[in-house]
Amino acid sequence: MSKKVDDLSQRIGTRVRIEREGRGWSLTDLATHSGVSRAMVHKLEHGDCSPTATLLARLSGALGLSMSQLIARAEMQEGRLLRKANQPVWIDPQTGYVRRHVSPPSNMPLDLVQIELPAGAQVPMPALTYVSRQQCLWVLHGSLVFMEGGTRHEMNEGDCLALGPPADCVFRNETSDNCTYAVIVLRST
Repeated sequence: MSKKVDDLSQRIGTRVRIEREGRGWSLTDLATHSGVSRAMVHKLEHGDCSPTATLLARLSGALGLSMSQLIARAEMQEGRLLRKANQPVWIDPQTGYVRRHVSPPSNMPLDLVQIELPAGAQVPMPALTYVSRQQCLWVLHGSLVFMEGGTRHEMNEGDCLALGPPADCVFRNETSDNCTYAVIVLRST
């Protein structure tokens, strides 16, 4: 894992602590709201672990943020142009899922994220991640199976899906090739 990714994980942990404290929450409060153990929240905030996608989804949802917002607040530079070299990249240590925050910080209630999902990988996301936001998935390369609650969406290159009401979801790459897709998040303002 690169030093930049290690540093980003530490900045994410620091940002979780800042967001938690800004709400006047204890570690126990965030653990209760997110369903993540108090010990795991403590480890993340102190840089003692690399967060998984599922862990970040639970924490960001409990804080009323998208994963994009949480990572952006940990990493982003100001300005309307966000060059590829400066886009925050985070790698899920559990699945190898690569998440690149593409959109620059702005007052627009929109986040654009590019995901590379390795062959055979799957990433679950709790319904809490989708509360107060609308999202679309757009497959840029390969094939993606998106389980939205009990509904299976099989998506191929160029397909775009508007997500329905919040539900527990799973992103799956059931092929032997990597899949690249975009997540477009519209936040409530």
